[in-house]
Amino acid sequence: MTTLDFQKYHGLGNDFILLDNRHSHDPLVTPEQAEQICDRNFGIGGDGVIFLLPGQDGTDYTMRIFNSDGSEPEMCGNGIRCLAQFAAQLNGQEDATYRIHTLAGVMTPQRQADGRVKVDMGEPRLLAGQIPTTLKPESEKVVDVPLTVGDRTWNVTTVSMGNPHCVVFVDDVAAISLAEIGPQFEHHPQFPQRINTEFIEVTQGNYVKMRVWERGAGATLACGTGACASVVAGVLTGHCDRSTTVELPGGNLEIEWSNQGSVYMTGPATFVFSGTLRL
Repeated sequence: MTTLDFQKYHGLGNDFILLDNRHSHDPLVTPEQAEQICDRNFGIGGDGVIFLLPGQDGTDYTMRIFNSDGSEPEMCGNGIRCLAQFAAQLNGQEDATYRIHTLAGVMTPQRQADGRVKVDMGEPRLLAGQIPTTLKPESEKVVDVPLTVGDRTWNVTTVSMGNPHCVVFVDDVAAISLAEIGPQFEHHPQFPQRINTEFIEVTQGNYVKMRVWERGAGATLACGTGACASVVAGVLTGHCDRSTTVELPGGNLEIEWSNQGSVYMTGPATFVFSGTLRL
């Protein structure tokens, strides 16, 4: 029997099991084992398992993540904040900045004095071929484009923050039946690699409410890359400011799409407990 020490963290209720994988470039558990570990009845419970691996190409560390269904996303915004807190705790550092290699590119989280983590998420990718989606030709943006899902037509804007997002602005986000409509967006044939879907209610120009259906994880309390994508979509469609607070079921994130192009996300990452896995 193999034993592994772990720590559990959450970013606004989006919860993860963190494993110290710095001694190997290969994840310590398989996707199938990650699915079992994330089971909320028969495992630890979580939205994913995150691995802190050795850095690549001059970065400090590499991040990989297996979702609760065993799939592997390009990266995770709430997860990378948790990873930064985890790395700082392992290194005994109060304030730290790391360059993290992910499947979506290099991200730079900075642990701040107030305990929150600010992440340079890089520039959004807006062309249809970068999402990917077949809603428009590969070289065109998908902004406020009609898409029929279920029994109605929605206006959608697609954004990649290294992983794919479909942003939908609605009048009342609480009225959306995520469990019903979320899977239909995720598996829509216009999104060949599936899609994360954010439903956004604009309260005012610098404040929005968001609910999310995540690809591979379902309804979650927060999605960091989704919050970033939603503000980018809000700017593109004239719904919100470049600096906007995004209210999620688990709490708030501060998102800024700078004039220089990068998107910055600031929010908490909270230690929950530690333990030992027996596999």
